[in-house]
Formats: sequence, structure tokens, C-alpha cells
Amino acid sequence: MKNFGGANTGGIFMKVAIVMGSISDKEVVDKTIGILEKFQIEYEVRVISAHRTPFTAMDFASSAEEKGIEVIIAVAGKAAHLAGIIAGVTTLPVIGLPVKSSTMDGLDSLLSTVQMPKGVPVATVAINGGENAGILAVQMLSIKYENLREKLKEYKEEISEEVEKMDEKVRRR
Repeated sequence: MKNFGGANTGGIFMKVAIVMGSISDKEVVDKTIGILEKFQIEYEVRVISAHRTPFTAMDFASSAEEKGIEVIIAVAGKAAHLAGIIAGVTTLPVIGLPVKSSTMDGLDSLLSTVQMPKGVPVATVAINGGENAGILAVQMLSIKYENLREKLKEYKEEISEEVEKMDEKVRRR
């Protein structure tokens, strides 16, 4: 768990939980962590499998809110049911991050994550879209924490400037 001491929220702690189905998803999770750290958002990371530890997944989801978690990012490949089982148990927003597996280039993970029944939504980002999962979590938190909206505006300006520099570089050739 990374704790930033609530520095960006006047002492209020915002917490995102990142739950991955397997340690093999860690490389994708590291991209999400990078975004959360950039915005100084407290997070915790767990390995919990929807299929191999389903009771742990349900217990985690049902107790997340009382632990101060505000957004959950569920990362899984193959039969990626982790986001769905968590969303089925909690009322917190759940972001599904499908991971490219050895089969079907991650399409199986994407469909398992995005195709949820009525009443159990999972916001889903692209396959291996770790950065976007982090940004979406920040956007969700920015509804409550105004200072994050300002940081998001700055971030959008930064990425815009990066593209402008790339454009300038290719135009010079």
C-alpha cells in the first residue's frame, strides 16, 4: 500500500484498490500505479482470483467501503470475471482492466469484463490499458475532490504539449 498522507486533499485519504487475478498481471498494474502515484492517491494492491479464491474476492468486495476504499480497479486476463464478481458484491465503482493473455490476444478478457448483466456495471478500459484505468479512477475521485480536477486539467495540458512536440519534431524532417 502506498500512503501519501492525504497531502493532496487536506488530510483526507482517497484510496483506490487494485486487485489482480494473478501476479502475472503486475506489469500492467505497474502502469496504473504510476498514474495513481503521479496524482498522489493512496492505493493498495492485492492478488485475488475470482475462480481460485472466490470467497476472498467476495469478502474483499463486501468490506471495501468500510476500509475507506472509494474506487476498485480489477485486473484480470483470460476468463476475466474478477471485476464482475466484485461489482456484484459492492456498490463502489469498479473499473475493469482486461489483460492480454496467451489466448485470443486479450479479446476473451475484454468480453468477460465488459459484458455485464443489467444492474452490475463495470467501467472497462482497453486491453492492457493500465494508464487509462488509473486516469479513470482519478476522474471518478475528482467528482468529490476538486483539487484533483485541477491536477487533471494540468495533466491534460501536459499530454497535449507532448503531442505538439512530437508533431513539431516530425514536421522538421
